[in-house]
Amino acid sequence: MDERVRFVARLLDGEKMAPLCAEFGISRKTGYKLYDRYKACGAEGLTDRSRRPFRQANQLPFAIEELIVRLKREYPGWGAPKIREKVRQQSTAPHAPAISTIHAVLDRHGLVKHRRRRRHTTRGTGLSSPTVANVLWCADYKGEFMLGNRRYCYPLTITDFASRYLLACEALGTTQARFAFPIFERAFKDFGLPGAIRTDNGGPFASAHALYGLSKLSVWWLRLGIQIERIKPGHPQQNGRHERMHLTLKKEATKPAAANVLQQQARFDAFIARYNQERPHQALGMKVPADLYASSSRAYHGLTELTYPLHDKTLTVTNCGRICFNGRKVNLSHVFAGQNVGVTQVGDRVWLVSFMQYDLGYFDDETCRLEPIENPFGPKVLPMSPE
Repeated sequence: MDERVRFVARLLDGEKMAPLCAEFGISRKTGYKLYDRYKACGAEGLTDRSRRPFRQANQLPFAIEELIVRLKREYPGWGAPKIREKVRQQSTAPHAPAISTIHAVLDRHGLVKHRRRRRHTTRGTGLSSPTVANVLWCADYKGEFMLGNRRYCYPLTITDFASRYLLACEALGTTQARFAFPIFERAFKDFGLPGAIRTDNGGPFASAHALYGLSKLSVWWLRLGIQIERIKPGHPQQNGRHERMHLTLKKEATKPAAANVLQQQARFDAFIARYNQERPHQALGMKVPADLYASSSRAYHGLTELTYPLHDKTLTVTNCGRICFNGRKVNLSHVFAGQNVGVTQVGDRVWLVSFMQYDLGYFDDETCRLEPIENPFGPKVLPMSPE
């Protein structure tokens, strides 16, 4: 407030508005607003004004709120929909409060028993230690570094776990998923499909805010029959073979960095050939990865149509991550956009949503809000043993 008082005082002393606003670092519109508030309300007009809305959406007359609380205590097993009907019968108000408003009132008075919602927390999955090629691939971004033209490079790397064969090392300018898709697709076309892919929990491999931590990239892998392995957060040693390759890559192909992305990619291509075919590995008995690696027997043919003949309905997820069910919208997750899911009734007004063979959660046809269940993409569905 002191700054505002000094500003107005200097205006009253005859100083001009424009240079004074420039000195105080405010626009002339703000300056005139302060001056008008002073003329209308005096010094009190220069105090901070509350930004609290004049009317709150859930604010009810005291008598209605008291009736809601009394009904809940009288019928403790009732939820907001039944109490709303009683309020409608006993109140003279022209409109009954919304169900969500009644629920908020009950919650504010401590009359709602909160169920512990199963939210995804990043914990990693089961990890395998295969000794055969293509059972498990590992993928990650080597830490970014600056090229000679002052642009950053984010190398995306893919290796085979058992043979340590370097399948891809691509110089990218970002970690966005749309640039990662073609790199993996080319690797699948060249080498076939792996049984699983191990990554960390960062994007684009995972999404902390999406259902079960999935991402569009990992959903695509699942559609291709590729299982997901994730290391625990803060445990890069669980992807130690891949990290060790990154150390060699850093020493031999990035110091010093190339002038631009094309020259840097040429270095990566040369490194791939040298790493796979010339450099002996102690862990491989001084053999080179090319001696042990062979392409996967599972060829890549793209995606087939996903159907659910044993479900009541097959629905396509919209671009905003919803399904339309009997004219109502049910939020799933944007990572399933364009995918088909199955919906089947499992109880009175209760429906189960499934993606492929995985159950995602339940919703009722009143709230149409998905309640996630135990993470179906965790260790239980992965045929892998802890490392």
